[in-house]
Amino acid sequence: MRVDKYLWCIRVFKTRSISTAACKAEKVWVNGEFVKASRELKLKDVVRVRKGPIHFQFEVIDFPKSRLGAKLVATVTKDVTEADELVKLERIQLQMKATPYFGVGRPTKKDRRQLDDFMYYEDLEQDASE
Repeated sequence: MRVDKYLWCIRVFKTRSISTAACKAEKVWVNGEFVKASRELKLKDVVRVRKGPIHFQFEVIDFPKSRLGAKLVATVTKDVTEADELVKLERIQLQMKATPYFGVGRPTKKDRRQLDDFMYYEDLEQDASE
């Protein structure tokens, strides 16, 4: 099975085109070598994928016939990601939870009301000072 299709089937990437692009960008290794998307995998190959700052590693146990559900991924692959990479991932997730990024997109109804109250309060202060 091709590397890009395998990574898509085991849900490492959301689409097969993203998986192919990762191979072209040299973010996928098989047994320590950068590979093209068309590289055929064999049983017991170790696939290493860089997603952001994290390097995930998977050992090929079996080849799925099609894309698998998340619960079935463990039947065809073994996660052999190093412990320090998992710790790095955990730190990043904690940091993302601790510092959420607000202000993206349209304000919610609650945000709009708070903004209106704030602006109305400022208008009252200006009228009182005049």
